[in-house]
Amino acid sequence: MILRASRTLGVATAVLVCASACAFGEPPPDSSGEPPDLPSPSESSDAPDASVMSGVVAENLEVPWDIEFLDEQTAIFTERDSATIKRVTMPKDEEGAPKVDEVQVIDDVEASGEGGLMGLAVSPDYESDDTIFVYYTTAQDNRIAKLKLGEDPDPIVTGIPKSENHNGGQIDFGPDGYLYAGTGDAGDGETAQDKDELAGKILRMDEKGEAPSDNPFDDSLVYSYGHRNVQGLAWSENKELFATEFGGDKADEINKIEAGSNYGWPKIEGNTDNDSYVNPVVTFKPAEASCSGASFADSVLVTACLRGEKLYTVEFTKKGTVVGKPAESLSGELGRLRAVTEAPDGSLWVSTSNKDSRGEPQTGDDKIVRIIAGGSAEGAT
Repeated sequence: MILRASRTLGVATAVLVCASACAFGEPPPDSSGEPPDLPSPSESSDAPDASVMSGVVAENLEVPWDIEFLDEQTAIFTERDSATIKRVTMPKDEEGAPKVDEVQVIDDVEASGEGGLMGLAVSPDYESDDTIFVYYTTAQDNRIAKLKLGEDPDPIVTGIPKSENHNGGQIDFGPDGYLYAGTGDAGDGETAQDKDELAGKILRMDEKGEAPSDNPFDDSLVYSYGHRNVQGLAWSENKELFATEFGGDKADEINKIEAGSNYGWPKIEGNTDNDSYVNPVVTFKPAEASCSGASFADSVLVTACLRGEKLYTVEFTKKGTVVGKPAESLSGELGRLRAVTEAPDGSLWVSTSNKDSRGEPQTGDDKIVRIIAGGSAEGAT
């Protein structure tokens, strides 16, 4: 059965029955529609769980890092540590089971620490060009390459600094048709403030890896800077870019990204009164977050958290301001969560990351699970 959620995570009004005894409800609203005052990392929300786990679509995986859909029935995903691209084909009826098969191994990948085969993006013209893009770590650097499935990758950006930690790795196409990439500071925070460096940045490029003419800095891929380790990129209904970012000891962040802006790292972590830096729209205590992948479902940003072992959902107004507090889902039920992607049928696909040397693997880990939002389901087939 395929279920399409009538409303998105965190704003459901109906109570559903969850196999793992989840509770549901609406987070307390902010009647003014203005963002909450977050001078320091926010406490965990008391809002009840707002999701249902619908089933496992793939299991016994090696750190699935990113998930993208080729069409309504077919998804591909990367395994960071095995350097493998795999494919999931969903059944066309209720009786079948998802089919998982290996597509290819990227030979140049050197998986170590937080590096390996990471981000994945599907060309906006995939139906005609059969092209995907990947972000991965080699012996020399982090890089972005394009390829047709089964063929050797063609690097379009090389020389992104690498390290055991803070490699970034997320890539995605924006509504403007350009490819965006989140990079980490590779353990050297000062590079995040250097606009001549690719580390600690969000990059924007065309499909050849070249800087668009309207990028904020002349002939540069740099779109924003002052980042520690960008992990998730997502665009709202209003085509505004938001990014999740690992902080240090003080605050993990969700940032609204503005071209040419400085997000403060390593000078600032979390909120500041210094007008030279852009404040995050939401902050979390790192022990409760370490949010990685992110995806918008209507007006709600959903982000998957590693250390916090949960999904956070954040509702936004049309003006891009936050409504109420972030709500929690799946708290502690699946362990560390990394990727979250909205499927064509309206469900969300979420990956676990319990075999990344920092988790406690459960039976069948790592997995990709399919969940549906709280609320009544419409369009069931």
